[in-house]
Amino acid sequence: MKRLILAACLTLGLAPVLAAPASAQRAGTYNVTGANPDGTQYTGSLELEQIGLLSFRLTWTIGSETIEGVGMVSGLTFATAFSLGGQPSMGIYEIKPDGEMAGQWTIMGAFGSGTEVIRPQ
Repeated sequence: MKRLILAACLTLGLAPVLAAPASAQRAGTYNVTGANPDGTQYTGSLELEQIGLLSFRLTWTIGSETIEGVGMVSGLTFATAFSLGGQPSMGIYEIKPDGEMAGQWTIMGAFGSGTEVIRPQ
């Protein structure tokens, strides 16, 4: 009986924590502002399509370039993987309560990183 009560308490105690990322992060269109590793600035948009409980399909539009990738929520962190110029790339962002994300991204093998802020439209 004690085990059953403990399991129920743990499950109920974790439910809000597990539900938080999905409610903080939602599918839709986001405005993007960022800086490349060389310091040049860019703006554009990001379309998030939810494809699982914590996973998303991503489509950035920066100028005339379209970049596709995937993302995953873990707690208040949003991790991304994409290809940039044929090179594997990744990013990691902090999810704010209003759905804004701010973080860094890099191209595999690079000796620098870019920054990016993603805001819900």
